[in-house]
Amino acid sequence: MTLEEKVGQLFVMRVFGASATEPDPADVAANQADMGVDSAAELIARYHLGGIVYFAWAHNTRDPHQIAELSNGIQRAGLAAATPVPLLVAIDQEQGAVERIGAPATRFGGAMALGANGSPDDAFTAARIVGAELAAMGVNQTYAPVCDVNVNPANPVIGVRSFGADPDRVAALAAAQIRGYQAAGIVTAAKHFPGHGDTVADSHVALPVITHSPDRWESVDATPFRAAVAAGVDSVMTAHILVPELDGSDDPATLSRPVLTGLLRERLGYDGVVVTDALNMRGVREKYGDDRVPVLALRAGADQLLDPPDLEVAYRSVLAAVRSGELTEERLDESVARLLTLKVRRGLFDRPPTTRERVDEVVGSRPHQQAADAITERGVTLLAADAGVLPLTRHADREVLVVGADPAAPSGTGGPPTAVLARALSELGLSARALSTGGAPTGDRIDAAVAAARDGAGAVVVATYNVTADGTGQIALVEALVATGVPVVTVAIRNPYDIAFLPPVAASLATYGWTDVSMRAAARVLAGVASPAGRLPVAVPRAGDPDDVLLPVGFGLTAGA
Repeated sequence: MTLEEKVGQLFVMRVFGASATEPDPADVAANQADMGVDSAAELIARYHLGGIVYFAWAHNTRDPHQIAELSNGIQRAGLAAATPVPLLVAIDQEQGAVERIGAPATRFGGAMALGANGSPDDAFTAARIVGAELAAMGVNQTYAPVCDVNVNPANPVIGVRSFGADPDRVAALAAAQIRGYQAAGIVTAAKHFPGHGDTVADSHVALPVITHSPDRWESVDATPFRAAVAAGVDSVMTAHILVPELDGSDDPATLSRPVLTGLLRERLGYDGVVVTDALNMRGVREKYGDDRVPVLALRAGADQLLDPPDLEVAYRSVLAAVRSGELTEERLDESVARLLTLKVRRGLFDRPPTTRERVDEVVGSRPHQQAADAITERGVTLLAADAGVLPLTRHADREVLVVGADPAAPSGTGGPPTAVLARALSELGLSARALSTGGAPTGDRIDAAVAAARDGAGAVVVATYNVTADGTGQIALVEALVATGVPVVTVAIRNPYDIAFLPPVAASLATYGWTDVSMRAAARVLAGVASPAGRLPVAVPRAGDPDDVLLPVGFGLTAGA
């Protein structure tokens, strides 16, 4: 390989368009403005890229057949180069809160829903199914599993993306998912090293600081990553976080040699691919310019540079660093060898193009959907219940009103979560209707919900979403509905901490997700078709006192009566 080809292998890049060679005119314009090319094929040829990462906003994931054809086109472009090398086609398909491909692909509740489920076998099955569908669409890498231990309820960016707060449980489920993805031929990525679970800032927009001592890091954060290494994880993704007790240089972990080389490679014995988190995130750009960040990441021990804000600047900077001797060609060759070895080990050089027939056979198949429903259902957690409230079929002679938050979901959903939940209840024999009140309900919306509850409702189900002490609208909505005397059931559709901020209600559930599969699972529990089997994978602290536990890890009621 030429020097230029080797440098190109280090980069995984975004690109606009649903086609590798003939994107829509608007996507051509976006690519020209962003990177000076028309298409993915041109981008790959110009920079000898090692990978492409898909995003819904870049119009890469419109439907399974389109995704498959885009993936095939990307591989044709890679194999048409002077030195033919297949590309890593990557995606953030964690499930739940972070997924780029919606229905008709099979969807699960996400990591914390699996944490509440608690079964490594179910975690393996979920990953194998998701992996098989990705492979059918020509995607060969997912940036999963999340190995962060979510010990901070105020964490704004991890939360339900984590399996939970118990390091050993996170380790077991992460290892199971690694094996499941790999069974489907998918390249895995344990993230975000050295651990993003105890932050109060989002590294997309700031540089979070974690104050863990080396001993606490070893006992909490390191445990899932050790398990991932032992399970043979293909890559480890870095975190744009500052951990002063692990490196006093004020460099984020992505740029820290003591963290990436000292801890990950030497302490944990990991010799696989290290991939940065996206280099366009604010957390890695606060201290250094975009020309220095890629070079410093490689000097720290990274191998793969994900989505820099300006590819031309990043690519030229790495080339210049090698030519000047700041990075030796031997160091460059180490990373390229790791990447090529990974591509050989996962069979990318021998993998044939995918087909429409394969997509139709695998993606969203009935057995996959049935498994997703059953696995997600086993994570639904009953946090509180008065006698005689559940199942809601006890109120079958009257309407069930479903109100609350309707956060955005990936394409291909059955509609807003409240609508999906109401429809699922109706399909189970209840009379149910939805009235969306939003995540910050105004007085008018609260009044409308109260009027609807008083107009003959037998019960009200409220979907709550990340309630905090400042979430006065959601709190006021629940208070007003409780005051009607109609039984109120809350369903926390993201973080399970909502119950601490809300007034006592007749029953309270946590689903850890708001996409269709989670809403159907909640409906089956509410209707008594399924028993709640989930257990809290995190502790719920009392409102205003994070040190006082309201509900401990492992809590969960088994029946509503």
